Amino acid sequence: MELADAVALIMFIGVIAYAVFAGADFGSGIWDLGAGDAEQGGPTRRLVDHAIGPVWEANHVWLIFVLVFLWTGFPEAFGSIMSTLYVPFCFVALGIVFRGCGFAFRKFSDDLASARLFGTAFAAASLITPFFLGMVTGAIASGRVPGEGVGDRWTSWTGPTSWVGGALAVLTCAFLSAVFLAADAERLGHAELTERFRRRAMVMAIITGVAALAGVAPLRLDAPTLSDRLLGRGVVFMFGSAAAGLLSLWLLHRRQFHLARGAAVAAVVAVVAGWGVAQYPWVLVDEMTIAEAAGSSATLWGLLIAFGIAAVLVLPPLAYLFWLTDKSVLGTEFSAGE
Repeated sequence: MELADAVALIMFIGVIAYAVFAGADFGSGIWDLGAGDAEQGGPTRRLVDHAIGPVWEANHVWLIFVLVFLWTGFPEAFGSIMSTLYVPFCFVALGIVFRGCGFAFRKFSDDLASARLFGTAFAAASLITPFFLGMVTGAIASGRVPGEGVGDRWTSWTGPTSWVGGALAVLTCAFLSAVFLAADAERLGHAELTERFRRRAMVMAIITGVAALAGVAPLRLDAPTLSDRLLGRGVVFMFGSAAAGLLSLWLLHRRQFHLARGAAVAAVVAVVAGWGVAQYPWVLVDEMTIAEAAGSSATLWGLLIAFGIAAVLVLPPLAYLFWLTDKSVLGTEFSAGE
Protein backbone atom coordinates (compact mmCIF):
# COMPACT_ATOMS: atom_id res chain seq x y z
CA MET A 1 0.00 0.00 0.00
CA GLU A 2 1.30 3.44 -0.95
CA LEU A 3 1.82 6.03 1.79
CA ALA A 4 -0.92 8.30 0.43
CA ASP A 5 -3.34 5.37 0.28
CA ALA A 6 -2.64 4.55 3.93
CA VAL A 7 -3.39 8.12 4.98
CA ALA A 8 -6.56 8.15 2.86
CA LEU A 9 -7.69 4.87 4.43
CA ILE A 10 -7.23 6.21 7.95
CA MET A 11 -9.12 9.36 6.99
CA PHE A 12 -11.95 7.27 5.58
CA ILE A 13 -12.16 5.28 8.81
CA GLY A 14 -12.91 8.64 10.43
CA VAL A 15 -15.68 9.19 7.86
CA ILE A 16 -17.23 5.84 8.79
CA ALA A 17 -16.97 6.60 12.52
CA TYR A 18 -18.64 9.98 12.03
CA ALA A 19 -21.41 8.41 9.94
CA VAL A 20 -22.19 5.94 12.73
CA PHE A 21 -21.73 7.92 15.93
CA ALA A 22 -22.77 11.38 14.78
CA GLY A 23 -25.45 9.84 12.58
CA ALA A 24 -27.14 8.31 15.61
CA ASP A 25 -26.98 11.68 17.38
CA PHE A 26 -28.39 13.62 14.43
CA GLY A 27 -31.18 11.08 14.12
CA SER A 28 -32.10 11.62 17.77
CA GLY A 29 -32.64 15.29 17.01
CA ILE A 30 -34.79 14.39 14.01
CA TRP A 31 -37.07 12.33 16.25
CA ASP A 32 -37.07 15.19 18.74
CA LEU A 33 -38.36 17.47 15.95
CA GLY A 34 -41.41 15.29 15.37
CA ALA A 35 -42.08 14.37 19.01
CA GLY A 36 -45.08 16.69 19.42
CA ASP A 37 -45.98 19.29 22.02
CA ALA A 38 -44.44 19.60 25.47
CA GLU A 39 -46.76 17.03 27.07
CA GLN A 40 -46.89 14.51 24.24
CA GLY A 41 -43.22 14.76 23.32
CA GLY A 42 -41.84 15.00 26.85
CA PRO A 43 -40.88 11.33 27.27
CA THR A 44 -39.20 11.18 23.86
CA ARG A 45 -37.19 14.34 24.50
CA ARG A 46 -36.11 13.15 27.94
CA LEU A 47 -34.96 9.87 26.40
CA VAL A 48 -33.01 11.78 23.73
CA ASP A 49 -31.38 13.98 26.39
CA HIS A 50 -30.47 10.94 28.46
CA ALA A 51 -29.13 8.97 25.49
CA ILE A 52 -26.91 11.55 23.83
CA GLY A 53 -26.21 14.05 26.62
CA PRO A 54 -22.76 12.74 27.60
CA VAL A 55 -21.47 12.09 24.06
CA TRP A 56 -23.16 14.37 21.54
CA GLU A 57 -20.31 16.89 21.43
CA ALA A 58 -17.58 14.24 21.60
CA ASN A 59 -18.74 12.77 18.29
CA HIS A 60 -17.61 15.87 16.40
CA VAL A 61 -14.03 14.78 17.03
CA TRP A 62 -14.43 12.51 14.00
CA LEU A 63 -15.43 15.39 11.72
CA ILE A 64 -12.47 17.46 12.94
CA PHE A 65 -10.21 14.45 12.41
CA VAL A 66 -11.37 14.01 8.80
CA LEU A 67 -11.09 17.71 7.95
CA VAL A 68 -7.58 17.99 9.43
CA PHE A 69 -6.39 14.90 7.54
CA LEU A 70 -7.93 16.18 4.29
CA TRP A 71 -6.53 19.68 4.74
CA THR A 72 -3.03 18.52 5.72
CA GLY A 73 -2.63 15.38 3.66
CA PHE A 74 -4.47 16.42 0.49
CA PRO A 75 -4.33 20.22 0.45
CA GLU A 76 -5.21 20.80 -3.22
CA ALA A 77 -8.33 18.65 -2.96
CA PHE A 78 -9.27 20.37 0.31
CA GLY A 79 -8.94 23.78 -1.33
CA SER A 80 -11.12 22.77 -4.28
CA ILE A 81 -13.78 21.24 -2.04
CA MET A 82 -14.00 24.17 0.33
CA SER A 83 -13.87 26.80 -2.42
CA THR A 84 -16.52 25.11 -4.53
CA LEU A 85 -18.82 23.84 -1.78
CA TYR A 86 -18.57 26.64 0.76
CA VAL A 87 -22.35 27.29 0.60
CA PRO A 88 -23.44 23.83 1.83
CA PHE A 89 -20.52 23.79 4.27
CA CYS A 90 -21.82 27.08 5.72
CA PHE A 91 -25.16 25.37 6.32
CA VAL A 92 -23.34 22.46 7.96
CA ALA A 93 -21.38 24.82 10.24
CA LEU A 94 -24.50 26.79 11.16
CA GLY A 95 -26.33 23.54 11.83
CA ILE A 96 -23.63 22.32 14.20
CA VAL A 97 -23.56 25.65 16.05
CA PHE A 98 -27.33 26.03 16.37
CA ARG A 99 -27.69 22.38 17.31
CA GLY A 100 -25.21 22.76 20.15
CA CYS A 101 -26.70 26.02 21.40
CA GLY A 102 -30.24 24.66 21.22
CA PHE A 103 -29.40 21.42 23.02
CA ALA A 104 -27.52 23.19 25.81
CA PHE A 105 -29.81 26.18 26.36
CA ARG A 106 -33.05 24.17 26.23
CA LYS A 107 -32.17 22.57 29.55
CA PHE A 108 -31.71 25.91 31.30
CA SER A 109 -34.62 27.86 29.84
CA ASP A 110 -36.69 29.85 32.31
CA ASP A 111 -40.00 29.38 30.51
CA LEU A 112 -41.71 27.04 28.08
CA ALA A 113 -41.51 29.45 25.13
CA SER A 114 -37.73 29.66 25.39
CA ALA A 115 -37.44 25.91 25.79
CA ARG A 116 -39.51 25.42 22.64
CA LEU A 117 -37.38 27.91 20.72
CA PHE A 118 -34.09 26.27 21.68
CA GLY A 119 -35.56 22.80 21.24
CA THR A 120 -36.68 23.67 17.72
CA ALA A 121 -33.21 25.01 16.92
CA PHE A 122 -31.63 21.77 18.15
CA ALA A 123 -34.06 19.53 16.29
CA ALA A 124 -34.12 21.47 13.01
CA ALA A 125 -30.32 21.70 12.95
CA SER A 126 -30.16 17.93 13.49
CA LEU A 127 -32.04 17.57 10.20
CA ILE A 128 -30.19 20.28 8.26
CA THR A 129 -26.65 19.20 9.12
CA PRO A 130 -26.68 15.61 7.79
CA PHE A 131 -28.73 16.70 4.78
CA PHE A 132 -26.11 19.18 3.61
CA LEU A 133 -23.27 16.81 4.44
CA GLY A 134 -24.99 14.31 2.18
CA MET A 135 -25.26 16.94 -0.55
CA VAL A 136 -21.53 17.64 -0.24
CA THR A 137 -20.83 13.93 -0.61
CA GLY A 138 -23.03 13.80 -3.69
CA ALA A 139 -21.23 16.75 -5.27
CA ILE A 140 -17.85 15.04 -4.87
CA ALA A 141 -19.18 11.64 -5.99
CA SER A 142 -20.71 13.07 -9.17
CA GLY A 143 -17.49 14.76 -10.26
CA ARG A 144 -18.75 18.32 -9.87
CA VAL A 145 -15.76 19.50 -7.82
CA PRO A 146 -12.87 20.35 -10.16
CA GLY A 147 -9.30 19.33 -9.51
CA GLU A 148 -8.12 22.84 -10.27
CA GLY A 149 -9.88 26.15 -9.76
CA VAL A 150 -13.37 26.65 -8.36
CA GLY A 151 -16.51 24.93 -9.57
CA ASP A 152 -19.92 26.53 -9.83
CA ARG A 153 -20.96 27.54 -6.33
CA TRP A 154 -24.58 26.47 -6.84
CA THR A 155 -24.92 23.80 -9.51
CA SER A 156 -21.95 21.86 -8.11
CA TRP A 157 -23.96 20.70 -5.09
CA THR A 158 -27.54 20.70 -6.39
CA GLY A 159 -27.34 17.84 -8.91
CA PRO A 160 -29.39 14.63 -8.64
CA THR A 161 -26.64 12.74 -6.79
CA SER A 162 -26.49 15.45 -4.14
CA TRP A 163 -30.23 15.26 -3.52
CA VAL A 164 -30.01 11.47 -3.26
CA GLY A 165 -27.07 11.80 -0.87
CA GLY A 166 -28.86 14.35 1.32
CA ALA A 167 -32.06 12.31 1.52
CA LEU A 168 -30.24 9.06 2.29
CA ALA A 169 -28.13 10.76 4.96
CA VAL A 170 -31.25 11.97 6.80
CA LEU A 171 -33.07 8.65 6.45
CA THR A 172 -30.03 6.67 7.60
CA CYS A 173 -29.60 8.89 10.65
CA ALA A 174 -33.28 8.49 11.56
CA PHE A 175 -33.11 4.69 11.17
CA LEU A 176 -29.88 4.30 13.14
CA SER A 177 -31.08 6.56 15.94
CA ALA A 178 -34.45 4.80 16.25
CA VAL A 179 -32.67 1.48 16.77
CA PHE A 180 -30.33 3.01 19.37
CA LEU A 181 -33.19 4.74 21.19
CA ALA A 182 -35.24 1.53 21.24
CA ALA A 183 -32.31 -0.27 22.83
CA ASP A 184 -31.83 2.56 25.35
CA ALA A 185 -35.51 2.62 26.26
CA GLU A 186 -35.54 -1.15 26.71
CA ARG A 187 -32.48 -0.97 28.97
CA LEU A 188 -34.13 1.78 31.02
CA GLY A 189 -37.30 -0.27 31.42
CA HIS A 190 -39.72 2.00 29.56
CA ALA A 191 -41.96 -0.36 27.58
CA GLU A 192 -44.01 2.30 25.77
CA LEU A 193 -40.97 4.15 24.42
CA THR A 194 -39.30 0.87 23.52
CA GLU A 195 -42.26 -0.19 21.41
CA ARG A 196 -42.62 3.26 19.87
CA PHE A 197 -39.03 3.34 18.65
CA ARG A 198 -39.10 -0.32 17.65
CA ARG A 199 -41.93 0.46 15.23
CA ARG A 200 -40.20 3.60 13.99
CA ALA A 201 -36.94 1.75 13.40
CA MET A 202 -38.69 -0.95 11.37
CA VAL A 203 -40.54 1.62 9.26
CA MET A 204 -37.38 3.65 8.68
CA ALA A 205 -35.43 0.53 7.70
CA ILE A 206 -37.97 -0.15 4.95
CA ILE A 207 -38.15 3.48 3.79
CA THR A 208 -34.35 3.80 3.70
CA GLY A 209 -34.01 0.59 1.72
CA VAL A 210 -36.62 1.68 -0.82
CA ALA A 211 -35.00 5.14 -1.11
CA ALA A 212 -31.60 3.53 -1.72
CA LEU A 213 -33.03 1.40 -4.52
CA ALA A 214 -34.83 4.41 -6.01
CA GLY A 215 -31.58 6.36 -5.94
CA VAL A 216 -29.85 3.93 -8.30
CA ALA A 217 -31.48 5.43 -11.42
CA PRO A 218 -30.41 9.07 -10.89
CA LEU A 219 -26.99 7.87 -9.78
CA ARG A 220 -26.53 5.93 -13.03
CA LEU A 221 -27.32 9.06 -15.05
CA ASP A 222 -25.55 11.66 -12.93
CA ALA A 223 -22.53 9.81 -11.49
CA PRO A 224 -21.66 7.00 -13.94
CA THR A 225 -18.11 6.48 -12.65
CA LEU A 226 -19.29 5.89 -9.10
CA SER A 227 -22.36 3.86 -10.04
CA ASP A 228 -20.40 1.54 -12.35
CA ARG A 229 -17.97 0.75 -9.56
CA LEU A 230 -20.73 0.42 -6.98
CA LEU A 231 -22.30 -2.25 -9.19
CA GLY A 232 -18.84 -3.76 -9.73
CA ARG A 233 -16.33 -4.06 -6.92
CA GLY A 234 -18.62 -2.29 -4.44
CA VAL A 235 -21.61 -4.58 -4.96
CA VAL A 236 -20.57 -6.98 -2.19
CA PHE A 237 -20.77 -4.11 0.28
CA MET A 238 -24.20 -3.12 -1.03
CA PHE A 239 -25.49 -6.66 -0.60
CA GLY A 240 -23.85 -6.77 2.83
CA SER A 241 -25.61 -3.56 3.83
CA ALA A 242 -28.96 -4.91 2.60
CA ALA A 243 -28.43 -8.17 4.47
CA ALA A 244 -27.52 -6.34 7.69
CA GLY A 245 -30.56 -4.09 7.29
CA LEU A 246 -32.85 -7.10 6.88
CA LEU A 247 -31.21 -8.75 9.87
CA SER A 248 -31.86 -5.65 11.97
CA LEU A 249 -35.53 -5.79 10.92
CA TRP A 250 -35.80 -9.42 12.01
CA LEU A 251 -34.04 -8.72 15.32
CA LEU A 252 -36.32 -5.75 15.97
CA HIS A 253 -39.30 -7.99 15.27
CA ARG A 254 -37.88 -10.46 17.81
CA ARG A 255 -37.19 -7.55 20.21
CA GLN A 256 -33.49 -8.37 20.34
CA PHE A 257 -32.59 -4.71 20.59
CA HIS A 258 -28.89 -4.83 21.36
CA LEU A 259 -28.24 -7.30 18.55
CA ALA A 260 -30.40 -5.13 16.27
CA ARG A 261 -28.20 -2.17 17.13
CA GLY A 262 -25.13 -4.07 16.00
CA ALA A 263 -26.84 -5.08 12.75
CA ALA A 264 -27.92 -1.48 12.09
CA VAL A 265 -24.36 -0.25 12.61
CA ALA A 266 -23.10 -2.97 10.26
CA ALA A 267 -25.59 -1.84 7.59
CA VAL A 268 -24.36 1.76 7.79
CA VAL A 269 -20.68 0.77 7.87
CA ALA A 270 -21.15 -1.47 4.82
CA VAL A 271 -22.87 1.16 2.70
CA VAL A 272 -20.31 3.86 3.54
CA ALA A 273 -17.44 1.44 2.96
CA GLY A 274 -18.99 0.48 -0.38
CA TRP A 275 -19.02 4.12 -1.41
CA GLY A 276 -15.34 4.43 -0.45
CA VAL A 277 -14.33 1.30 -2.35
CA ALA A 278 -16.28 2.45 -5.41
CA GLN A 279 -14.72 5.92 -5.35
CA TYR A 280 -11.12 4.67 -4.95
CA PRO A 281 -8.62 5.85 -6.19
CA TRP A 282 -10.33 9.21 -6.63
CA VAL A 283 -10.39 11.94 -4.02
CA LEU A 284 -12.39 14.09 -6.43
CA VAL A 285 -14.18 11.73 -8.79
CA ASP A 286 -12.98 12.02 -12.40
CA GLU A 287 -10.78 14.97 -11.43
CA MET A 288 -8.04 14.10 -8.92
CA THR A 289 -6.70 10.80 -7.59
CA ILE A 290 -5.32 10.17 -4.12
CA ALA A 291 -1.77 10.11 -5.49
CA GLU A 292 -2.25 13.38 -7.36
CA ALA A 293 -3.79 15.15 -4.37
CA ALA A 294 -1.30 13.92 -1.75
CA GLY A 295 1.04 16.30 0.02
CA SER A 296 4.72 15.68 0.68
CA SER A 297 5.96 12.39 2.11
CA ALA A 298 7.14 14.17 5.28
CA THR A 299 3.63 15.52 5.85
CA LEU A 300 2.00 12.15 5.27
CA TRP A 301 4.44 10.44 7.66
CA GLY A 302 3.68 13.16 10.22
CA LEU A 303 -0.04 12.40 9.92
CA LEU A 304 0.57 8.68 10.43
CA ILE A 305 2.68 9.37 13.52
CA ALA A 306 0.06 11.77 14.88
CA PHE A 307 -2.62 9.16 14.31
CA GLY A 308 -0.57 6.56 16.17
CA ILE A 309 -0.21 8.89 19.15
CA ALA A 310 -3.93 9.77 19.06
CA ALA A 311 -4.85 6.08 18.86
CA VAL A 312 -3.04 5.54 22.17
CA LEU A 313 -4.05 8.74 23.98
CA VAL A 314 -7.52 9.52 22.62
CA LEU A 315 -9.26 6.36 21.45
CA PRO A 316 -9.21 4.46 24.80
CA PRO A 317 -10.76 7.35 26.78
CA LEU A 318 -13.31 7.87 24.01
CA ALA A 319 -14.23 4.19 24.06
CA TYR A 320 -14.51 4.36 27.86
CA LEU A 321 -16.83 7.36 27.53
CA PHE A 322 -19.13 5.41 25.21
CA TRP A 323 -19.06 2.43 27.57
CA LEU A 324 -20.00 4.61 30.55
CA THR A 325 -22.81 6.17 28.53
CA ASP A 326 -24.11 2.79 27.41
CA LYS A 327 -24.17 1.62 31.02
CA SER A 328 -26.02 4.83 32.06
CA VAL A 329 -23.21 5.73 34.44
CA LEU A 330 -23.02 9.25 33.01
CA GLY A 331 -25.81 11.76 32.49
CA THR A 332 -28.94 12.55 34.40
CA GLU A 333 -31.25 9.89 35.73
CA PHE A 334 -33.95 9.09 33.20
CA SER A 335 -37.58 9.63 34.06
CA ALA A 336 -40.39 9.42 31.52
CA GLY A 337 -42.67 11.52 33.66
CA GLU A 338 -42.50 15.16 34.60
